[in-house]
Amino acid sequence: MTEFIHKNKRLLTWALYAGAGLALILLIGDQLAGLKAARIVQTLISGVLVGGVYGLVALGIVVINKASGVFNFAHGWMMVVGGMIFWSFFTVSEISLIGAGLLAAATMLMVMSTVSWRDLRQPRNIKITIAGIAILTLLMTIGGADWRWLHALTGTFAGAILTGLAVERFTIRPLIGQPLFTAVLMTLAVAEVLHGVTQIVWGTVELNLPVFVDPQTNSRFRPIRLDAFKDALDGVAIVRVELVIAFVLALVAFVGFLLFFRYTSVGLAMRATSEDQQLAQSVGLRVRVILAITWAVAAFLASIAGVLQGGAVGLSLNISFVALRVFPAVLLGGLESISGALVGGIIIGIVEQFGTLINSSEQMGTNLAPYVVLMVVLVIRPDGLFGEKRIERI
Repeated sequence: MTEFIHKNKRLLTWALYAGAGLALILLIGDQLAGLKAARIVQTLISGVLVGGVYGLVALGIVVINKASGVFNFAHGWMMVVGGMIFWSFFTVSEISLIGAGLLAAATMLMVMSTVSWRDLRQPRNIKITIAGIAILTLLMTIGGADWRWLHALTGTFAGAILTGLAVERFTIRPLIGQPLFTAVLMTLAVAEVLHGVTQIVWGTVELNLPVFVDPQTNSRFRPIRLDAFKDALDGVAIVRVELVIAFVLALVAFVGFLLFFRYTSVGLAMRATSEDQQLAQSVGLRVRVILAITWAVAAFLASIAGVLQGGAVGLSLNISFVALRVFPAVLLGGLESISGALVGGIIIGIVEQFGTLINSSEQMGTNLAPYVVLMVVLVIRPDGLFGEKRIERI
């Protein structure tokens, strides 16, 4: 018997997986059998829409891991900070010139010192810094309430770049040469610092971020009713417009990053650094600067995701937990796969929605179902669906 198991170990393992998968399908099918098709279709659409934002969150985590190997546990709080900064600019009719100037100055000084600290005193770099401060301050303060979108987008961009560069400069860069696990623990410390800062500055009360509102009624959009498929679905499926808009904007941000990553010189340098830092440095690339840019880009992606999530479901400290729910999506798609981040996010979004539908409990959908799927996939494919299998020679 032992010899038979040893010879057919792989076949028996796959048979066990197939049996477990069949049992799970039968269990889910039995739970869904009593539901109308309209409810199932509505849940599927909602899962895809929610998963699009999850994919954008996963992208920021993958970018950091791909470039430096660090799993960023502070990404969720970067989302919160970005969303709160957007809210601060978007809901105020008149922006303080002093506050905008200080934010612009801090951002430009951090950017220029990251590129070349020694050359910062050169007349050319001084002119660039002053011009950048003036432009950012103007964009954050020009006009009144009618220009609030420009104010909010510029302020969020500046705040995200400043946050990403500051985190890299003061917490990650000093740990170069130390064990990788040290940097991972540092991201946990950064998360707690950002948590405290957001509580002190913005408080703990949920804030209304009215970005997805009907301009005619100045209220939430009316849900989309799929009445055309009423007979086929034995009911009416309802889709929230906020989720649709957030999904579309998340895809736009995702495509924008892909174009930046593939077709710009900075993106090419980021790709080279992610493959081999020592080799990239040997051909003249400034690896430390590229890593700083990577953290800035990841913080900007987190800010976009924070705004989309806050606009769709409300802006609060709880959106930081979205990053924890996205970790299964990152591992599911593959730690180094950019396209896998989007696929993993959509899969986890669908699993969450169906988990909530089956059990009628949000805890079942958000805290259990994604991790069950993650366990099953990692047992079969430890590198994720699109992850790269690396062979290390000793």
